[in-house]
Amino acid sequence: MNEPTKLSLEQQFSLRSFQSQVNQMSHEQAQEFLVKLYEQMMLRETMYQEVLKHEWGLE
Repeated sequence: MNEPTKLSLEQQFSLRSFQSQVNQMSHEQAQEFLVKLYEQMMLRETMYQEVLKHEWGLE
């Protein structure tokens, strides 16, 4: 596990596509997008925690 995690070629392509889309956004659009993205990240984290609790019988 000493090697850094690398993106697959598909992920690299997706990242470039995402970067292109973001570059075309206005400042306000980018700010709104970041807030929504952060919200989705928090929801995903909560979902993972709930799944792990259920799988590990911690509920």
